[in-house]
Amino acid sequence: MLLIPAIDLKDGHCVRLKQGEMEDATVFSENPAAMARHWLDKGARRMHLVDLNGAFAGKPVNEEAIKAIVDELGDDIPIQLGGGIRDLDTIERYLDDGIDYVIIGTAAVKNPGFLQDACSAFPGHIIVGLDAKDGKVAVDGWSKLTGHDVIDLAQKFQDYGVEGVIYTDIGRDGMLSGVNIEATVRLAQSLFIPVIASGGVTDLRDIDALCKVEEEGVMGAITGRAIYEGTLDFEAAQARADELAAG
Repeated sequence: MLLIPAIDLKDGHCVRLKQGEMEDATVFSENPAAMARHWLDKGARRMHLVDLNGAFAGKPVNEEAIKAIVDELGDDIPIQLGGGIRDLDTIERYLDDGIDYVIIGTAAVKNPGFLQDACSAFPGHIIVGLDAKDGKVAVDGWSKLTGHDVIDLAQKFQDYGVEGVIYTDIGRDGMLSGVNIEATVRLAQSLFIPVIASGGVTDLRDIDALCKVEEEGVMGAITGRAIYEGTLDFEAAQARADELAAG
């Protein structure tokens, strides 16, 4: 089970939002590259970046901070990035900059043809991000719920050739209320590509619960507020996950 620290970028800073509200942002670091180094030193094996301004603007905004993180981490661990990615040129630029996986969220739901083109042009580098509440997919920074069923959409995108699905229960993200294990497992069981859980990771109990369902296809979990506020010790949590995997 891979624990993936989240670095959410707003105005060049590392922040966390509560339930996707840009006004409700807590700044955790003025230096995102140093924060990325911190999590690498704590044993992170993958990094999750989000250009929050980009997600709302529909185009990259925090490229400078992203490049600084890539420079800091070098080739040490894979980096996945989402937020405001709406065209193939942007994907190509990010991959050239050293990003390993590009996450397409809202654009995948609104323009499935774009996702299909991206998977064809950059095989092995595209992850789809699906944010849902009560099984229905949300778009536009969670401000709009669609009528799309999350499992139906995920299966369709799997056929396009995405590498994996990041599944966020938006009712729980940034709320430290525990992962929605049931919904995550339901999604993972319906797919043959891996699912990364996101939203609600709070403490070691969530790590234990996630490790129990790893064999269902849940390969990892993104964690943000918990590791910044200290309800979860990242190093201890990854060690616990490794221990449980070893049996």
